[in-house]
Amino acid sequence: MRMNIRNFNGRVHVEYRTDRDSLGEVKIPADAYYGAFTSRAINQYHVTGLRPHINLIMAFVMIKRSAAVANIRTKAIDTKRGNAIVKACDKIISGKFLDQFLIESINSGAGTAFNMNTNEVIANVALEILGEKKGNDKALHPNDHVNMSQSSNDTFPTAMHVAILFNMKQVIPVLDELIKIITKKAKEFSGYQKIGRTHLMDALPVTLGGEFAAYATAIAKARDAIFVAQKELEYVALGGTAVGTGANTPKGYRDIAISELAKISKLPLKPQSDMQYGLQSRFAVSYLSSTLKNLSLELGRFSNDIRLMASGPVAGLSELGIPAVHAGSSIMPGKVNPSLAECMNMICFNIIGNDTTVALAAQAGQFELNVMLPVMLKAMLESTDMLKNFVPIFSHNLVAGLTANKQKLRQYIENSPVIVTLLSPKLGYLVSADLYKESLKTGKTIRQLVISKGLMSEKEVNALLG
Repeated sequence: MRMNIRNFNGRVHVEYRTDRDSLGEVKIPADAYYGAFTSRAINQYHVTGLRPHINLIMAFVMIKRSAAVANIRTKAIDTKRGNAIVKACDKIISGKFLDQFLIESINSGAGTAFNMNTNEVIANVALEILGEKKGNDKALHPNDHVNMSQSSNDTFPTAMHVAILFNMKQVIPVLDELIKIITKKAKEFSGYQKIGRTHLMDALPVTLGGEFAAYATAIAKARDAIFVAQKELEYVALGGTAVGTGANTPKGYRDIAISELAKISKLPLKPQSDMQYGLQSRFAVSYLSSTLKNLSLELGRFSNDIRLMASGPVAGLSELGIPAVHAGSSIMPGKVNPSLAECMNMICFNIIGNDTTVALAAQAGQFELNVMLPVMLKAMLESTDMLKNFVPIFSHNLVAGLTANKQKLRQYIENSPVIVTLLSPKLGYLVSADLYKESLKTGKTIRQLVISKGLMSEKEVNALLG
């Protein structure tokens, strides 16, 4: 049924249709491809102001397409309706009708609202393919046909895995590139000696290259852990329906649906051997989230050290020079700040917070289902989006452009009393301690004191201190 609403002042001309769901009739804009369930949901879930992530839309539509193919092959649905659903999904995957997915990233428990938004859009696109009017659910129904052999309880967890894996396809390569750039810097800085620091206090000399090689090792280990963890997401519980038992699915449906989903997504997806586990537990997501958190701890530490080593240029350490990507101050002319390192710090804080969200949501599952899926997915997609978007900028616009202040590095070594440690095997601990205190008190270097006191020859000192 259609209803026209006209304002004869010429300002508004809106057409509506009336859709029906289990709660009754709902007025829907006539040109909308969503339906009654979505219309009710968008009036309830005003939370973040964020539209659903593109990878979630694509994952869900791919699942619906795969389910339709499986239903056709198992003869659960007639070919005419099934093929219309497949064609509708293909249109959406090609980039059409994306503005019809309106459910916010945080919505109903288990993601039912988003599942139904997807069912309704696909149903109405399929109806047009069949030559029917939108909303004619007798010809093709969002629940009975698009959602056939499915539940939000198995489709949303599967979509979570697929959407996150889509993002991870870009995360791993940008981490590999960062490791490569840090390793290159390590080689470039390999001949630059500097004072080491423990407890933020002077320690024995190291090389700047050695420090950077250690950063590369830490990030590589974090990257490897991420790579291993994401493999768990390849196991999906599609076909488990409401409680993991596979109720209301035809024989052979599950294997066909997952095989089709693997094919269209180009992901190595496999059936989860225990479907009830696949709906109860969100271990795979929390496992990957924890590795992203650990990566953030290392990236944050690296960024902090860059900021400290680049501090100055007069009153700080000034061991590193940072590329000027933009002016550092609106009031102090010429100031250059470590802005990209600061941005990386903030991203790391956000990812660590997101991991806490994922952890709390993962343990909040009860009996046969975890209903906290939307917030977990929002957190995971946000974390991986930030990494894939910003790590390349951090790598190329900051790390690759770092320079070493060789004079400053050498000056710190020469002036630090702690290098007496290298002479203590020959001079003894107590004598070395006295030299340390005298150097601090007088401002004379250890080299000057040892030679002037005749404790060692200049040749002997140079052999040990360089």
